[in-house]
Amino acid sequence: MIFCSLYSGSSGNSIFTGSEKTKVLIDAGLTGKSIISALENIGENPAELKGILVTHEHVDHIKAIGILSRRFNIPVYANAKTWQAMQSCIGNVSESNIRVFDRSFIIGDLEVSTFRVPHDAAACVGYTISDGKKSVSVATDIGVFTEEIRLGVKDSDLILLESNHDIEMVKFGPYPYPLKRRILGELGHLSNVDSGLAALELLRSGKKKIVLGHLSGTNNVPELAYKTVENILIEGGLTLGADVDLSLASRIRPSSYSEV
Repeated sequence: MIFCSLYSGSSGNSIFTGSEKTKVLIDAGLTGKSIISALENIGENPAELKGILVTHEHVDHIKAIGILSRRFNIPVYANAKTWQAMQSCIGNVSESNIRVFDRSFIIGDLEVSTFRVPHDAAACVGYTISDGKKSVSVATDIGVFTEEIRLGVKDSDLILLESNHDIEMVKFGPYPYPLKRRILGELGHLSNVDSGLAALELLRSGKKKIVLGHLSGTNNVPELAYKTVENILIEGGLTLGADVDLSLASRIRPSSYSEV
């Protein structure tokens, strides 16, 4: 499996992953030009993508879905409620490229499974993708780290896990009160502390690569997110490097290209 976070943050999200034979995007929440440029920068051809998998209908996850599908004839995968919620926002998608899934499906040599994620969207999901040997998971836009999410990602070798905000930065930051309540609520986003606790729980089953993602540009700082999670893992008895490979996904550029 190969993995690269092209962009991950409140300003837009798009994740590249797959096998040598079958490559996909999870979300496309920036301009088509930005995503094409990011793919080319890591040596990938957008015309070779076999699918775009959609987590939910918020604009920072779907902005370029229609554009990329039309330009490169790429199938778009989403559950029925998400399709209904986003269809008017992404423009026309060829009927042959509309793929509606329930829980799990196959793309080429990839097995794709989904898990429900508590977020203020029609039917937000996370993804676990496997080539039969290795697997990667994307779990962002999480109000609460649930048992379903844990079960969905626990066996993955690499997990992109939300570390959206520092709670105190939200409380004393510039956002209006209703937006602060949304972010901190059970259908909002996962804080740095909750991300660290979730990572600690997931690492009980063995060493993994944990990539912290979907950082807020207003209510977080990359160094703070990393240090908060690092401290929780160390206090939990884990050693970075030996027990976990911990890294950050950038909001504004492709992160390091990884083989899993």
